[in-house]
Amino acid sequence: MAGFVHVSSTQIPVAFMSATKRSFRRRASVIRCAAITPKKRYTIAVLPGDGVGNEVIPVAVDVLCLAGSLEGIDYSFKELPIGGVALDLVGVPLPEETLTRAKQSDAVLLGAVGWPKWDNNPKHLKPITALLQLRAALKVFANLRPITVLPQLVDSTYLRKDTAEGVDLLIIRELTGGIYNAHPRGFTTNEQGDEVGFCTESYSASEVDHIARVAFDIAKQRRGKLCSVDKATILEGSMLWRKRVTAMAASEYPEVEVSHLLIDTAAMDLVRHPRQFDTILTGVMFGDILSDLAAMIPGSVGLLPSAALGDSGPGIFEPVHGSAPKHYGKDTVNPMAAVLSAAMLLRYGLKEENAAKRIEEAVSDVLDRGFRTRDIHTCGTTLVGCNRMGEEILRSLDGSCKKL
Repeated sequence: MAGFVHVSSTQIPVAFMSATKRSFRRRASVIRCAAITPKKRYTIAVLPGDGVGNEVIPVAVDVLCLAGSLEGIDYSFKELPIGGVALDLVGVPLPEETLTRAKQSDAVLLGAVGWPKWDNNPKHLKPITALLQLRAALKVFANLRPITVLPQLVDSTYLRKDTAEGVDLLIIRELTGGIYNAHPRGFTTNEQGDEVGFCTESYSASEVDHIARVAFDIAKQRRGKLCSVDKATILEGSMLWRKRVTAMAASEYPEVEVSHLLIDTAAMDLVRHPRQFDTILTGVMFGDILSDLAAMIPGSVGLLPSAALGDSGPGIFEPVHGSAPKHYGKDTVNPMAAVLSAAMLLRYGLKEENAAKRIEEAVSDVLDRGFRTRDIHTCGTTLVGCNRMGEEILRSLDGSCKKL
């Protein structure tokens, strides 16, 4: 089970520098492109975090603004520190003000947390702890990670073209239970005097039912196929997981075709024959591994968005790629994962389907026009950086804008 959330009551210093305000180069043109007088207003907590989060999140915010303006949507953005940036400012990875404003928002747009500078901190002072605390506090438990091979990018795949073509699957990962969150955990010394680190792999029936019902409902809306991934040959938590998923399928979702795979077999099949999958349901650790592995199907982790949802309240929407220290500050990262996370924010967080589709169509149009960042660049396409890619997405969003 998730632990208690401890955050600092320290006020965020005035010295906190806004990544988005520094990067809103196109705001005037966004306003000029507005086609509809705003009729709806949402509050978005913007948490760029560390590393390339400060490069891709400003692009995503610009895209959100323009897509929203075309659908009569306005936003109030509240940018706040999290992760290593917060550690430097107030000494903890999740300040109280950040958490409070996140809870008060309609959705959270997150960049990334983590940096080598803080790798050796004690666990409660690591940037990643902020993400675990934020998930627990917002009670998000369902992590949605879509894996789609767009036809324009089939040459970017690490697999054979005929293997990757047409892949469209969704990994649904449980977030708040399992080995990342369950107790007891910690460090001790055994009878031989050796230091021991230990974690608990544990799932309750209610935790499994909670995430399984989300997966079944989504599978019904897709192609009616659900593959549950576990390690039921060895792990008791997985044995219960399989038992509960099987029972729910029989009693509540007979129309959904259900299969079960062990994690090692699922990893092999994901690269051998990915088109067999539609909706994948799995636990917190297996989902973490499978989704990063699946990034190689479309060709780059820079293409993968995600959503973390609860039963109510704001969800967390973030690119999967992390803070990418090697790429920070070079204007080379791909902002599409962040932009597509913004589309998920609109679709799942705000129920604004039309605006979400506008963003997805704009991304597709940019690819049609041949623009590529370094991670997906192939012969015959135009190599651009993060900022230029953002500008081209804005152009695609509204063809009437003559100058962005």
